[in-house]
Amino acid sequence: MKILTQSEWIERARTVLPAAGFGNFDPGVIIARGEKSRVWDEDGNEYVDYLIGSGPMLLGHGHPEVMEAVLEQLPKGMTFFANNAAGIALAEAIVEAVPSCEQVRFVASGGEADMYAIRLARAFTGKPKIIKFEGGYHGMCAEAQMSLAPTKRVNFPTPVPDSAGITEGVAAEVLIAPFNDVEAVASLLNEHDDVAAIIVEPLQRIIPAAPGFLEGLRALCDRHGVLLIFDEIVTGFRLAYGGAQERYRVAPDITTLGKVIGGGFPLAGLGARAEIMVHFDKAAVGADGWLMQLGTLSGNPVAAVAGLKTMEILRRPGQYDRLRKTGQRLMDMHADVLSDAGIAHRIVGDPTLFDIYFTARDCRDYRSAHHDDPTQAGRWNAALRRSGVFKSPSKLYPSLALTEDDMELTQRAMIAARDAVLALPSQCDKVL
Repeated sequence: MKILTQSEWIERARTVLPAAGFGNFDPGVIIARGEKSRVWDEDGNEYVDYLIGSGPMLLGHGHPEVMEAVLEQLPKGMTFFANNAAGIALAEAIVEAVPSCEQVRFVASGGEADMYAIRLARAFTGKPKIIKFEGGYHGMCAEAQMSLAPTKRVNFPTPVPDSAGITEGVAAEVLIAPFNDVEAVASLLNEHDDVAAIIVEPLQRIIPAAPGFLEGLRALCDRHGVLLIFDEIVTGFRLAYGGAQERYRVAPDITTLGKVIGGGFPLAGLGARAEIMVHFDKAAVGADGWLMQLGTLSGNPVAAVAGLKTMEILRRPGQYDRLRKTGQRLMDMHADVLSDAGIAHRIVGDPTLFDIYFTARDCRDYRSAHHDDPTQAGRWNAALRRSGVFKSPSKLYPSLALTEDDMELTQRAMIAARDAVLALPSQCDKVL
């Protein structure tokens, strides 16, 4: 069989894939394989991987213990559309780890989990409206695609659809608030008595919650009879073993989880206390209160054993201390390289997930978190990739697989990226 070059694969993709890609990442790179902290493209170029599948590969690629668990399961069966022991054991492990979860329902993707969380909140409260935060990402359902990345600014709480195909009726049920603004949320709840839930990323993309913000949302929800949904697809088992709610000590009513709990395989879920989750049980709530949920791969045993083994490894002493120490070292490296060069920047996020904004201003919500000169960010990221660092344009995910060699390569790449930014006239210079 002929071995194709990356450019040949890209050309084939243009014929059969819209925009030549899967819709997730730069279609100009075709990944051939991953091992530990590294990935290789189809031309054999090697990279330190800070994308890690957009988060799930917290242990790195091909962890031997996870691979062993998966290979043991494969001969026993790959999917059943029926209960299996591994899925039940995974649900038990999640309930033990995540403070807000008494019961769990599995789905195949984080977007599904968020969609069902919103629907579950409506079923439990009998109310129609949802409050979400501008710039918050909650998957691909119609409600989630409201004001995810609006290119035009409108007055709050008006939602802006980010996708074609969303009906006007959806906008009537979604209220948009600025992240980190408790007073804005309080005002909305005082004006609208038909809000079912507030859905929030405890770390919105990479923007941390300001002190008191999550606590303020919890208090408002309790006061107004509204459910609080934490979208922990990204933060679950990353910020801490019990997720953002363990780290920040604020418990939501409903939690959505994904990425890490599948160990790199398609698996996600949502959990809450039993009185809320009962709406998935038709025999208990009747036809009118029942939330139908089916999924061919929900609770898939291969994904479940991968998730179980991943969670077992994460429970071992020192894992999160090591992850945070590595992440903080990376943050400090970024700060040193950019500060020494006099390049205005903000490092935004948490040691377990962060990135840079090229700006001198604080980044606390969607409207303040952007680059003053986007060409600087483009030069920075392009230079990193040329130097062997693979990352998202807007996030950097540390992993437990990173080595000292990876850190040294990353630092050299940052110096090359700094030089690329310095070689570019700023937008201010162009104006002058």
